Amino acid sequence: MKEKPFSSLPVFLVDDEESVLHATATVLRSAGVPRIEMVADSRALLPALEAQPASALLLDLSMPHVSGSKLLPDIVHLYPEVPVIVMTAAQDVETAVSSMKEGAFDYLVKPVEESRLVASVRHALEVHSLRRQMGVLKRYLLSDCLQDNEAFAGIVTNSRKMRALFQYLEAVAGTAEPVLICGETGAGKEMFAHALHKLSGLGGQFVQVNVAGLDDTLFSDTLFGHRKGAFTGADQSRAGLIAQAAGGTLFLDEIGDLSMASQVKLLRLLQEHMYFPLGSDVARPSDARVVCATNCNLAQMMRQNRFRSDLFFRLSVHQIEVPPLRQRKEDIPLLLQHFLDEAAALIRKPVPEPSNELITLLSNHHFPGNVRELRAMVFNAMALHRGGSILAMDSFRQAMQKQQKGGAEPAASDEESEMPILIPGRFPTLDEVEEALVAEALKRAKGNQGVAATLLGLSRPALNRRLARRATRATS
Repeated sequence: MKEKPFSSLPVFLVDDEESVLHATATVLRSAGVPRIEMVADSRALLPALEAQPASALLLDLSMPHVSGSKLLPDIVHLYPEVPVIVMTAAQDVETAVSSMKEGAFDYLVKPVEESRLVASVRHALEVHSLRRQMGVLKRYLLSDCLQDNEAFAGIVTNSRKMRALFQYLEAVAGTAEPVLICGETGAGKEMFAHALHKLSGLGGQFVQVNVAGLDDTLFSDTLFGHRKGAFTGADQSRAGLIAQAAGGTLFLDEIGDLSMASQVKLLRLLQEHMYFPLGSDVARPSDARVVCATNCNLAQMMRQNRFRSDLFFRLSVHQIEVPPLRQRKEDIPLLLQHFLDEAAALIRKPVPEPSNELITLLSNHHFPGNVRELRAMVFNAMALHRGGSILAMDSFRQAMQKQQKGGAEPAASDEESEMPILIPGRFPTLDEVEEALVAEALKRAKGNQGVAATLLGLSRPALNRRLARRATRATS
């Protein structure tokens, strides 16, 4: 059975004073805590917890019928993942300290300061989330299974690397913390964000915004909205995207391009779960789950003082790195067929069969544009296809040769596909270098001379001439 999202579990308030219950609930709701369960009769607590799991619990120690001191050991034993915050009067601080030894997470002295209350509950929710994640991750390590394959239906893959990311996303999907999705352009970061939203079980919308190119004012207006008259031309109030994403997911793409001023505002939103529309001095709560994506190296940007370290650590509570296509080449035949089916259905043509030669050629391409580049290649090939059962390779070769002539370079981080030029000892002749390159191209092409010619940026006749000279030198 699929578990409820962690963020949907309520915070329990247990106190025999109705006024305290309602005042505490009001403070927590205004701070963005979405669900609260109030229990005035301590005898009803354990049955209530059995019927409805909790994310955190505030427990008054002095109550009639069953005191909080007596309930605490049972709660800690039966629900060890639920942090219990005990509340006590000033003269009972020693009792509160002894409760900490019994397993209480924190204690608050009545009357409780609002800031102290909110900070304690937020900390408890974070700890509960981490405890639950650890439990889920342990189950995945032991079972190697997915609970919701349907959420990943849009991501075509057979890669073990990708499956491991799916399992991690399932483990963290129900948490309230941000998720940072890193990866090269075209690798599929947006599809991971959509899958995460589906897995989360959140009832709100998935709202996406590309923050690249937004100056600070436009960023604030886009996310936070504005009141009427906030600036010239603001003829009426407008809700921002955070309001649209209430109870759902706010996906910020290209987060590495955010200005420093906007980074401060985003950090405040993540820390306080509150925001101010432009022209308003009244804070509004936000319960939207924030997911960010970037193709930038944020660690390097931090060293260059272009990205705030405090924002990075807040965003990267959960971080995944989507592997580029060249690091999961086992997916190329699957993706090729998927895009052929998609393109053929779109333009109403029969689906041609890709040749083994084409698959070998694609498996040796670096794909700086990743899955998006492969899709563009396939759709172009299908548009040019004039019939026949086998898909022609000419358009693929032309695209690769154009890329080679255009000077497209592989990603510097992809060490396994690089051929570093190391020349220890005697310096080789040009003929020796040419022979080594041709031999390596034939090896990668599995002996297919057409594929090898494409890898070398040559025509088939030009490669044949070089092979002929090579054979002549070998026999002379």
